Amino acid sequence: MSKKIFLNEIAEFDVSDYLRDDEDIAEYLTQVLAEGDSNELLRAIGYIAKARGMTQLAKETGLGRESLYKSFRAGSKPQFETVFKVLHGLNINLKAIPKEVGT
Repeated sequence: MSKKIFLNEIAEFDVSDYLRDDEDIAEYLTQVLAEGDSNELLRAIGYIAKARGMTQLAKETGLGRESLYKSFRAGSKPQFETVFKVLHGLNINLKAIPKEVGT
């Protein structure tokens, strides 16, 4: 007997559910940066923000919680200042290293 599955019964995958600690976050962000997709980077920052807690991040950055959600949803184009504030609020440092020859 087959069971009918309704679309509203399927849970949506949320990356933030799997970002449990700083190591998970660093690995995830490193992979996204390696891909080189700026839209995916912004979405990744949003997932990390959600995993860490939007309310706390809003307090630390001085940005509104709803504004944070809007800034990092798919298709958004936040100002660099916002991205920088959020990264700082998340205690994330981006580091520039020379690209290896041949890659």
